[in-house]
Amino acid sequence: MPRARDERGREVGAVRGVLTSVLAMINGGATHVGVATDHVIESFRNRLWPGYKTGEGVDPDLLSQFPLLEEALTALGVAVWPMVEYEADDALASASAAAERDARVGRVFICTPDKDLAQSVRGTRVVQLIRRTRMIRDEAGVVERFGVVPESIPDYLALVGDASDGYPGLAGWGAKSTAAVLAKFRHLESIPANAAAWGVNAANAAGLARTLERERERALLFRDLATLRTDIQLFNSIDELQWAGPTDAFAPLAARLDAATADVRSRQ
Repeated sequence: MPRARDERGREVGAVRGVLTSVLAMINGGATHVGVATDHVIESFRNRLWPGYKTGEGVDPDLLSQFPLLEEALTALGVAVWPMVEYEADDALASASAAAERDARVGRVFICTPDKDLAQSVRGTRVVQLIRRTRMIRDEAGVVERFGVVPESIPDYLALVGDASDGYPGLAGWGAKSTAAVLAKFRHLESIPANAAAWGVNAANAAGLARTLERERERALLFRDLATLRTDIQLFNSIDELQWAGPTDAFAPLAARLDAATADVRSRQ
């Protein structure tokens, strides 16, 4: 989003962008809404893997907006889940799992293209919405995109790695070979040590099998990093997420955001 600073000199461009997105969802018919934030970038995963992502290198003007964003969303009347020990993705996974268990819920949209959240997709009822392209990714869409079912996504990421989260995967395990093997065996524990038993067309299968056997513990650690937690207690009832309109605090805050002026650095 374009940079902009309010009357206090605070960068608010990203906050305006998120609020615009959330309001568009509500105006488009979303009835129950929750937003998760990485209130603290580091999480329990940093204790498991030293190379896991941190806030290092993130634009300070972006980091500084998280408290204001949480304040603005709360004023808007939207449920906010600021994550400290866990990550925002864990909150989304937990919220979607809880919503799915409520028979009154027609459909759950996880509004992020993040590949981690593909593991939370369930049939056509819990789906990812890629808002930029308006694409809905259901379970068939996950298989089409990654070559594996949602439950295998953590295993897939463990083998191919996730550069954005800071873990490398296993050497030689590319997207195609990983998808071919996991499409048949689904989970790391089920992959035979003998590549001849795989019965799949994977380049250098024998070498991949040796790598997996040698680095199995590392692969299991990476899978733990990739596995989103679904047991975080975020709400007692889905009714708590029903949007009932903004609070009285929203109008003056929105006016300040609307009055923010373009930051000249955004035009450089």
